[in-house]
Amino acid sequence: MILVIGATAHFGRQTVETLAGAGRQVRALSRDPERAGLPDGVEVVRGDLTDPSTLGPALHGVTELLLVLPYGLDARPLLERARQAGVRHVVFLSSGAVVDGADRQPDVIAAYHAEVERQIRATGVEWTFLRLFFPAVNSLAWAMQLRGGNVVSGPYAAADASVVHERDVAEAAAAALGSPEHAGQVYELTGPQSLTQIEQVEALGLALGRELRFEEVADQAVRQQLSQFMDADFVRALLDLMAATVGKPAALNDSVERLTGHPARPYAQWAADHVADFH
Repeated sequence: MILVIGATAHFGRQTVETLAGAGRQVRALSRDPERAGLPDGVEVVRGDLTDPSTLGPALHGVTELLLVLPYGLDARPLLERARQAGVRHVVFLSSGAVVDGADRQPDVIAAYHAEVERQIRATGVEWTFLRLFFPAVNSLAWAMQLRGGNVVSGPYAAADASVVHERDVAEAAAAALGSPEHAGQVYELTGPQSLTQIEQVEALGLALGRELRFEEVADQAVRQQLSQFMDADFVRALLDLMAATVGKPAALNDSVERLTGHPARPYAQWAADHVADFH
């Protein structure tokens, strides 16, 4: 039995759908099972990550665990209960910002994910870590702007990223689950190309049949705006990561292909798959 934690988030939902479509036995944790909207055949179990005492039924009989965690969640109670329940393998969706062997991680995003990785290792359970930097679904944040015009405004127009389609992440996670050869491995997931934000907006415009353009705005203004409703340290880390990629094409690898058996989907495919989200 595979349990997916974070089953109603982008990556968790896609992984549940991938596993169910392949006929694998999958269970999903949800605080509100009636509204989860997951495929038929998926066992949806009520549970709350902030209340570990609710997790017993979800973990019963589980051998494989996929963790898609909200930033900042204390994973230790969940991991201890998973170990006690007999979970044998944990696949964790981590961050590409993690620096292996660093005495101190470069920012709070890296520090959080590195600490969860450490906690998973400490359980003695087998593990696989899937790390990614800038998933393509981040582009959904542009939808509101594009409903009012053809301009996307944001910082660092020339920031480069190898954006990854969420379906590739899901298929990579599904491949790692139940496959002993992936235990103890760290995979950095990349797309097939490095694109600036300008190039991403242009590709999105082609999919939408519109002439879109990216308009750069001052970094400080964005930091102040985002910090009004997001953790200031998280905002600082995110924008610093973007700033560091300006003029530096992202490294590419074949991790998606090695895990899934097919090349990573290009951003243009992601844009075509999400046209409806921009209307």
